[in-house]
Amino acid sequence: MRVVVVSGGDPGHVVPAIALCLRFTEAGDTPVLLTGERWVEPAIAEGIAASRVPGLSLDDLKDVPDLGRALHDQAATLALALAPQLAALEPDLVVCDVLALGASMAAELAGVPWVQLSPHPLYEPSKWLPPMGSGLAAGTGVRGKLRDSVLRALTARSLRQGERQRAVVRQRIGLDAQGTGPAARLIATLPALEVPRPDWPRDAHVVGPLLWEASKETLTPPPGDAPLVMIAPSTAWTGTRGMAEMTLEALRDKGVRAVVSTFAPAPADLPSWARSGPGDQDALLRQAAVLVCGGGHGMLVKALRAAVPVVVVPGGGDQWEMACRIARQGSGLVVRPSTVEGLGDAVTRVLGDPGFAAAAARAAATIDDVRDPVEVCRTALSLAR
Repeated sequence: MRVVVVSGGDPGHVVPAIALCLRFTEAGDTPVLLTGERWVEPAIAEGIAASRVPGLSLDDLKDVPDLGRALHDQAATLALALAPQLAALEPDLVVCDVLALGASMAAELAGVPWVQLSPHPLYEPSKWLPPMGSGLAAGTGVRGKLRDSVLRALTARSLRQGERQRAVVRQRIGLDAQGTGPAARLIATLPALEVPRPDWPRDAHVVGPLLWEASKETLTPPPGDAPLVMIAPSTAWTGTRGMAEMTLEALRDKGVRAVVSTFAPAPADLPSWARSGPGDQDALLRQAAVLVCGGGHGMLVKALRAAVPVVVVPGGGDQWEMACRIARQGSGLVVRPSTVEGLGDAVTRVLGDPGFAAAAARAAATIDDVRDPVEVCRTALSLAR
């Protein structure tokens, strides 16, 4: 297949897109990545054909009064700009990041089948679950089911508004109001982080985390044999600010070593028992006893794949949802609101209880129950033809 993969520039979305491109290449297919400017050169260095697509960044929409309307207007603009580019590339299939709504519209305009890539669990509403983002487990008993029903009703208005906005922009650019949807959906997570639902969509397939190491550098932890705490501040603009500094303060006098995995400048007054900088996160996790992070899906699944328990300091977006799923699965603790004392207590508890690491190992083992994303795409293409 010749496949065009479209992703925004947020690391949590473009990293899985690059990983998927590499999977296509390994399988003998020809991928082309369209993404934000920052990631074009790294992708090319991996042997992936890549080009910049403007208008994919959500940073430009931080302060708009109606985010839903702005996102749909942005999608329409992107679709019109991208459709000629897709037509020129002549792909057999387009894979669109779940946030790249305009890319799916562009694929429809170009008459090319498309597949949706969700670099996290399935967040589609379910008639049996509480709304995604609430962090709640499915209610049980009469009261629990009534609670979920009320919460779904409260969010239904926003969902209907989004559907109307989407229909308007689709018709504006020459598409019908609804569309047929993707040929398939790739849910790039561990089964352990999914929530069972009786209305699981037939076109959605759990394909396991799509991971790619962005840094080729090596970050050496401080010397010694004390437990190593890895700190990974969120890369999302909705993440908790100052988390690295707060965690380092919480770890003082705890008898541990620490590494702050970040491309940002090192925290001020970095203690002698800590190091900071970019580095191979997989290599660091192989040495770590616990991870402190913001709750981004990519970092969490990296930790679980390495059987490393986590302390989560969630920010906005889906980080609260992911943090609660980690806590229910048993592989970590959630600190909210974030305080120095709360962080210190949580790290101490996780280090002292091997049950958290055992739960992380159980989560890692669920990778055996996923499908091959390339095979899913090839099947979807054959059915669409």
